[in-house]
Amino acid sequence: MSQTTPASPHSMCPRCRSTTVVVHATSPVAHVWTVYGCTTCFYAWRSTEPEENTNPDRYPTVFKLAPADLAHFAVVPTIPPLRRT
Repeated sequence: MSQTTPASPHSMCPRCRSTTVVVHATSPVAHVWTVYGCTTCFYAWRSTEPEENTNPDRYPTVFKLAPADLAHFAVVPTIPPLRRT
């Protein structure tokens, strides 16, 4: 179950800088890792990844997204059902 994170180093999405970050999972051993996800751009990352993946200021510019642009992206079609042979 996802939950909203309190203010932390991971409370802003590295890719789109949105604050709609939720916790998707935590490690079975307390405080080892946490998986975060952005509900705006659907980027997900683990707390143990390098800063290039977790820090909005170090995330590669070429991969950044603006939340306002998301509405203009093409919708990927669903996979059709398998044909019966």
